Amino acid sequence: MQIERIDHLVLTVKNVEISCTFYTKVLGMKEVTFQGGRKAVAFGNQKINFHEYGKEFDPKALGPAPGSADLCFITRDPIAQIISHLEIRGVKIIEGPLKRTGAMGPVTSIYIRDPDRNLIEIATYQN
Repeated sequence: MQIERIDHLVLTVKNVEISCTFYTKVLGMKEVTFQGGRKAVAFGNQKINFHEYGKEFDPKALGPAPGSADLCFITRDPIAQIISHLEIRGVKIIEGPLKRTGAMGPVTSIYIRDPDRNLIEIATYQN
């Protein structure tokens, strides 16, 4: 077997609507409704499904909890533009810009937290 890509992942959140708003307004993802009103956000060929804490869908992670994820998203936007975008939206940058290593080489990253305190890394590959 050879895995090709990630199709989707699931985040357990305290409030699905607040999470949808953050991921659409701050990170530019598109809100998606599927299977009986469930919510997700889509970007590229991937999506993030949201499960409300205490009301998760089976099967689920062994210990689902808000704030337990550490995710890295790649953008082509310049780091200065990302920083400005976040500042305008009142999102605190907790670290960065920093040099890191992504799956395909060197990246410049900044770190923020989503409404559930998940660590969100926003990175751009260096040219």
